[in-house]
Amino acid sequence: MITGLRRDSDWSQFHVVVAGIGVAGFACADALMQLGARVTVVDSADGSTQLERAEVLRTLEAEVLLGYSSDIPDCDLLIVSPGLRPTHRLITTALAAGIPVWGELELAWRLRPMKSPAPWLVITGTNGKTTTTMMLESMLRAGGFNAVAAGNIGTSLVDVVMHDSYEVIAVEVGAPQLPFVESMSPHSAACLNIADDHLDHFGSKAAYVAAKAKIFERTQLAAVYNADDDATRILVQDAEVVEGCRAIGFTLGVPGISMLGVVDEALVDRAFIPNRQDVAQELALVTDVQPNAPHNVANALAAAALARSFGVPAGAIQQGLRTFEPAAHRIAQVAMVAGVNFVDDSKATNTHAALTSLLAYPKVVWLAGGMAKGQDFAELVQQARAHLRAVIVIGVDQAVIAESVSRHAPDVPLLSMDRTDTGVMRAVVEAAMGFAKVGDTVLLAPGCASWDMFTDYGHRGQVFADAVHELAAARAGDQL
Repeated sequence: MITGLRRDSDWSQFHVVVAGIGVAGFACADALMQLGARVTVVDSADGSTQLERAEVLRTLEAEVLLGYSSDIPDCDLLIVSPGLRPTHRLITTALAAGIPVWGELELAWRLRPMKSPAPWLVITGTNGKTTTTMMLESMLRAGGFNAVAAGNIGTSLVDVVMHDSYEVIAVEVGAPQLPFVESMSPHSAACLNIADDHLDHFGSKAAYVAAKAKIFERTQLAAVYNADDDATRILVQDAEVVEGCRAIGFTLGVPGISMLGVVDEALVDRAFIPNRQDVAQELALVTDVQPNAPHNVANALAAAALARSFGVPAGAIQQGLRTFEPAAHRIAQVAMVAGVNFVDDSKATNTHAALTSLLAYPKVVWLAGGMAKGQDFAELVQQARAHLRAVIVIGVDQAVIAESVSRHAPDVPLLSMDRTDTGVMRAVVEAAMGFAKVGDTVLLAPGCASWDMFTDYGHRGQVFADAVHELAAARAGDQL
């Protein structure tokens, strides 16, 4: 029976279709063939990357169908890429035919070693997942645990469980990975925040939130929520967790019992200490969090909650934060040019992330735009209006942002750039310098996906950084 398949099952009697030949799909297909399954990989794309991966899989005797647009081939199980919408024809036809559908998370959970599998500490949220996961990995290692960060962060979870031996795994989970999870039971789980995102993928916010809610199902020890975000608290209240699992909140304010929070510029724990009714234990200082913008302090608190749930001592929390190196393109300072601070937050690909970044600085020349993914920017502009020195928009959906700025912040200078080549970033940076005053921040926090003009958000951030460095060099040359 498919429902009982595990690492040591006889996979040779099953035909598995893997939809998608990206990082996750490739790893899933490879693992399934190692276990003896008959594997067919399908992908609608047939570019150079797909062709290279297909060649490797075919040498391992997988059937690979690129440029695929038909219904699901006859099979016993469908493994789906997170890039496929839940309403995709492959998925709906499989479900209609009674074929089980799993995502990479479900397959990875089932393929864990039978003896002493590493517990999972899982993290989701609209924003902050990667940073929190990396912070958690740093804390676990500082605590003496053999740990790794995997999942949506870029390291295949299936590869990790199949080939590596760890004491604990910090797992980043994006919402598109969650719809087809049915047996994962993490040691502890966290949802950092919930805001509009992936609406084009799920079709509605309700469907998006329902997917996020699955992160807490069958959680064993700690269900970590954001006490400053009611939506995450409600998810924990409604979750079907393992009996005895505790709800643990984190807040940027003074924490209550069973919470982590901030007191006198220190991160403190009132959840994982024996006398939590009366005192709080200091874990680290706010200044240990870099950068220590409020939303990043919240990330640190969430990571600390998960680490503490796994037994990481207080001193290792501080050590982990001090040795943590932030990933690129996340509120990263690029340069100071003539008293103006240039910051790359290209990873801010939705309105919630962009607003959080905007509110971290007193006055901002905001660089925004790209693919809006069905988002509305009115609330963002209303809340950030007092912080805006000027707004410069680029990309395919720039009009959506421009309309919100014109309507809700008509006094804020607005510049639209119609060019679609990546060289537009140089013009954007020059224009931003013209709007900025000494002490201001020029902030790339697009609030949109990057694929209309750039390879990904990293490419967009790098092009921005290159343009800033060119500007800085030119200004320095002018002063010689």
